[in-house]
Amino acid sequence: MAVPGDPPDGNPDGIGGGDEEFRSDDYRSDEYRSVVFDEDFVRAARLQEFSAQERMGAHARAVRSRSIWSGSGPSRSRTSTPGRGARQGMLLVLLIAVAFAMAVYMGLRNPAVPPSAVRTGPLSSTVVPLAPAVPVPGGLPADLYAKSPAAEYRVGAAGITLPAVRRTGHFTEGQVLTALSVAKDYLVQSSLDPDVLAGAATRPVRVLLDPDQLAQFDLSMSAPSGDGRHAATGWLVRFDPRTAVVADTRVRVNGALAFEELSADVLEVNTDHTFVYAVRPATGSPAAADGASLFAVRRELRLRFDREDLAARRAELVSAYVMAGPQDCSTEPAEGFRPVLAGAGPTTVGPAASDPYASGTPRRTAGLCGVLAPPTADGTAPTAPAGGTAPVSPAP
Repeated sequence: MAVPGDPPDGNPDGIGGGDEEFRSDDYRSDEYRSVVFDEDFVRAARLQEFSAQERMGAHARAVRSRSIWSGSGPSRSRTSTPGRGARQGMLLVLLIAVAFAMAVYMGLRNPAVPPSAVRTGPLSSTVVPLAPAVPVPGGLPADLYAKSPAAEYRVGAAGITLPAVRRTGHFTEGQVLTALSVAKDYLVQSSLDPDVLAGAATRPVRVLLDPDQLAQFDLSMSAPSGDGRHAATGWLVRFDPRTAVVADTRVRVNGALAFEELSADVLEVNTDHTFVYAVRPATGSPAAADGASLFAVRRELRLRFDREDLAARRAELVSAYVMAGPQDCSTEPAEGFRPVLAGAGPTTVGPAASDPYASGTPRRTAGLCGVLAPPTADGTAPTAPAGGTAPVSPAP
């Protein structure tokens, strides 16, 4: 059968079958049928043959590598569509540019917090002992609490509740919450930790303070003084271990926290809480719990936070005003509280005598003393009589 393209009378004698052998190979072989040399295939080739004119030059090689940045050979028009390699290269450059722009943008939106220029000042503290006006009642801690104004107080950290959190002009809601949380932690560690109350530990309180106050704090712990700067009981609550120990770890607590923005860089938290402890004589038997008595401590603290403090979760204790009783006014409360224990009668009201001629540092809080208001039958503090002075009550 004749194949289209053959001479009508066949091949002349002595002449082979023309391209029959090639044609037969084309029809019989499928070796290269899967390879399609279309335009995209040619463009994507990594090697390109030099032109005849280029091969006549000094080039020793017959082919050259095609860069991914070149979209076509030299014969491509400048206005033609870029090849696949060029498109990939441009996409890579675009991604790098976008990533760099985002990095710059985020750096401008979230700059590093500069060091605070606010100077941390020393703590100013006032500790006022409250002398009992009536004999100190004794009994079981639960019975004593039930008959006192602390009957409705919560136990432990549950009595330190946070106010509603809102943002201020320069501090976010999260920063305000951090300040309140650190203030609560400070109250818990300095007023409720059993080791701190026993005078056996100070680190739980120390780690929450601004580093600029640590030297003052350490001196207050090692050499307490009633000079308004170095009273240990201004920083924390602790009892003289030679006088009394805590008889019930379920301390009753009541009070409130408040916050305000002082400046664009300073946030302040004010705390006002009463802590009521059941204590017993340090030398008695622990089983003699019926000899316990109540000791109340009213603490009004001011804590400040700059942006570094908020980031480090620490506080600057600015001031502390403390009233504690029942306690003899003639004793120095700076080192630790010395409660007047169950069964003791009223003590002489008045602080220890101060000698203006004596050398050394005077007791700057001399003359500060109050009278502990005894609870009435309904568990509330009494009111002042007409024309008289009301006893001081630690209950807020």
